[in-house]
Amino acid sequence: IGIYSDDNRLPEDTTQERLIGLIDKMNTDPKINGILVQLPLPKHLNESEVLLAISPDKDVDGFHPMNIGKMVAGQKAFLPCTPHGVIQLLLRSGVTIKGSDVVIVGRSNIVGKPLANMLIQKSPTGNATVTICHTRTKDLAYHTRRADIVIAAAGRANTITADMVKEGVVVIDVGVNRIADDTKKRGYRLVGDVDFEAVREKASLITPVPGGVGPMTITMLLYNTVESARIAAAKT
Repeated sequence: IGIYSDDNRLPEDTTQERLIGLIDKMNTDPKINGILVQLPLPKHLNESEVLLAISPDKDVDGFHPMNIGKMVAGQKAFLPCTPHGVIQLLLRSGVTIKGSDVVIVGRSNIVGKPLANMLIQKSPTGNATVTICHTRTKDLAYHTRRADIVIAAAGRANTITADMVKEGVVVIDVGVNRIADDTKKRGYRLVGDVDFEAVREKASLITPVPGGVGPMTITMLLYNTVESARIAAAKT
């Protein structure tokens, strides 16, 4: 779509100072409207400090605490791309979010937590009743069987099986897992968190992996970047 891109690939042993210095440079560069730091970072780097260094006005990933705070408060902000993509998938597929019982499996800062907050907002894209399940949930199947919409973001293959969902459920599979497969040239295949072939027999709608949520994440990243450029242009 004609977006200028500056790809900076740093060595794994990059220091915190060097990475934040690069971010500071981009923060003040008028040619740059969006800054994306690929996560996860090497263990010696402080992820929180790195994300905090990004200008909220260029935080097209939607991870800066200021944008997260605005999102929780229901104010206009850059929304995290994967959760926003999930909501757009639901809306554009004709799924009713308002009043639905939604179970999110996974509580990450990237997907589970922000998605739950977005779904409970008093807005056309929210008003759902949301339950978050995680590794300490006592009876996961009890919760998922009651759900109108199940969103799997646990990062483990076959977390959701057919006996764990009701007939007509809507299933969004955010997970991406590598499974060894000698029949593939690369030696593995990608699967989600859901037993796709079995669950699809009961689901009214279900997303595949790959090719489901992933493209929507990229789309919402482009959306945020264009919006950032539009806001910046309006200030000049």
